[in-house]
Amino acid sequence: MTTKPLIAITGASSGIGAAMAKRFSDAGHPLLLLARRVEKLEALDLPNTLCRAVDVTNPDALQSAIREAEEIYGPVDLMVNNAGVMLLGQTDTQDPAEWKKMFDVNVIGLLHGVQSVLSDMKARKGGTILNISSIAGRKSFPNHAAYVGTKFAVSAMSENIREEVADDNVRVMTICPGVVGTELIDHTTDEQIKSDYADWRESIGGALEPDDIARTAEFMYGQPQGMNIREVVVGPTRQPA
Repeated sequence: MTTKPLIAITGASSGIGAAMAKRFSDAGHPLLLLARRVEKLEALDLPNTLCRAVDVTNPDALQSAIREAEEIYGPVDLMVNNAGVMLLGQTDTQDPAEWKKMFDVNVIGLLHGVQSVLSDMKARKGGTILNISSIAGRKSFPNHAAYVGTKFAVSAMSENIREEVADDNVRVMTICPGVVGTELIDHTTDEQIKSDYADWRESIGGALEPDDIARTAEFMYGQPQGMNIREVVVGPTRQPA
């Protein structure tokens, strides 16, 4: 039986979430991995890991999975709210359903993740919540209006919650990645925007790898509980914005 504390990760089926799962598992942590595609979670084949098909927009399912994992491995010490959707589009033509999906997952879903562990962390006077925002949570980009809105919300909410729980010795951290080689862009429905994005990524020498973000998360979490690295912005060296 492992003696390291439990880590929960949403959106763990691919990209940054899967990279974090592998890295924290290698460090000896038991894991609760959450995503809609449970078969991809199980395919990671990590030890001391509970995999559950959970949509973060369903708070009851999220809470149930966390309690199930905590009965096995003890309380969640790190909650990584990584699940997210990026659907780029021009504001005058984009389907409003895409705006709603991004806000439901990126903002409301993230709040569900925070709420699912926060009361217990406050009661224990310890624990860490790590929210994955974006450089788009700090500045605007063409065709990103609604997505930028969700990520500005993530960054702002994270700082607000951090202030609220600082005296409870709970850490709230945020990572704002630049371009990372994940599936995010694949879900955009405008083919021209996707093509332009690929050309831009190539022009700056390519994207970071998901493990670059996982390594950053491991460093942030690994500091003493009395030290909170509040926000890290990380991107390819040649990414100008």
